[in-house]
Amino acid sequence: MIAESSVREPLVTGHKTLHDVSNDIAGRVEDKPSKTWLLATAVSLGALTVGAYAVWMTVWNGIGMWGLNKTIGWAWDITNFVWWVGIGHAGTLISAILLLFRQRWRMSINRAAEAMTIFAVICALMFPILHMGRPWLGMYWAIPLPNTFGSLWVNFNSPLLWDFFAISTYFSVSLVFWYIGLIPDFATIRDRATNKISKTIYGALSFGWDGAAKTWSRYETVALILAGLATPLVLSVHTIVSFDFATSVIPGWHTTIFPPYFVAGAIFSGFAMVLTLLLITRKVYRLEDYITIQHIELMNIIIIITGSIVGIAYITELFIAWYSGVEAEQYAFLNRVSGPYWWAYASMMTCNVISPQLFWFKKIRTNLAATFVLSIVVNIGMWFERFVIIVTSLHRDFLPSSWAMFYPTIYDMGMYLFSIGFFFTAFLLFAKFFPVINIAEVKSIIKATGEKVKSNG
Repeated sequence: MIAESSVREPLVTGHKTLHDVSNDIAGRVEDKPSKTWLLATAVSLGALTVGAYAVWMTVWNGIGMWGLNKTIGWAWDITNFVWWVGIGHAGTLISAILLLFRQRWRMSINRAAEAMTIFAVICALMFPILHMGRPWLGMYWAIPLPNTFGSLWVNFNSPLLWDFFAISTYFSVSLVFWYIGLIPDFATIRDRATNKISKTIYGALSFGWDGAAKTWSRYETVALILAGLATPLVLSVHTIVSFDFATSVIPGWHTTIFPPYFVAGAIFSGFAMVLTLLLITRKVYRLEDYITIQHIELMNIIIIITGSIVGIAYITELFIAWYSGVEAEQYAFLNRVSGPYWWAYASMMTCNVISPQLFWFKKIRTNLAATFVLSIVVNIGMWFERFVIIVTSLHRDFLPSSWAMFYPTIYDMGMYLFSIGFFFTAFLLFAKFFPVINIAEVKSIIKATGEKVKSNG
């Protein structure tokens, strides 16, 4: 009996040919919008419109429209900012780090993850800009240039300025990386186009791509260089965002565990949002052969790992607060657990620590409905994590005389709804007019199975 090596499960199922890949993915761009897409876009545009009213009222009347007070100067605005920056982390991780490690399973999901990164970072940038109250008067103060009123420069010692450098760099590299990956696919759509307008638009977007061997060689070199540049950003961006808190002296913030803890939490929430989007995209565009159960399971395994790291960080925080012997620090964590915002802490622990452990069971991590629900639960928990860190540390600090409660107004909620509406509207437009899966890379992983080789032999 001849021993035969096992053939791995294919990353693309359905016995697809190269022509099938182009038809299945580029065809979604060429077809007319489906009723499902139109309905989803209408809902997200509705959220965007309602949220735009809250933005208008905030800009017109000032941030007094929010529920902030003298004690709690940061609340939903900075919570949303950190939450959106965290969501933007998975795109760079999937695109850059997994590319450097030659993980081929990333090829069906990297395009959507990269687009999610771009839109999430734009959503994050809305909040510090709008928190300025009158952005047209103060927005340029964050730019490291001499201002027009004299020789005063920005404060380079401020972690808020470090945010400007980190996030602008992250956004720039992610945008270039995303667009470079789209160029060969734009050329594919250009070559397939029968409409002159489409051929002109996608021809301009493809930058004259000719598919020559030298062109491919340069493309792959640029992709590797950008991946090398983007990889440190995965660690640095949310580390610097954590410095907004860790460099202060507020009990509950002044801790050295924040940088690695924030990075793990960012990847955790980012992968959860990628799963939410991919499961919807997979169903709406009938891409089950490209975004397979294997992809979903591998992403769920990463969620188990990062969720466990976040859980360890929570326990470590509690231990260090007790071990420090600092009364104010001990009270800050006791107040989180048993104070007026105990429900937020309980929600955070349930969603972020307990729910991901369900993915240890193969039946759950390969179940699409369970994965979809848990991906949303994780992002709810990560929002509560940022809320707990920010609000519970501010509302009761050193002086009991300054203690206060934060109650969000409809404008706080409206701002958040605006960002959600913008994010999903942008993603839906991207999914309709751009190839949502990387055509060129997916073609490179289509291989003959053992059965095909034997049947043809």
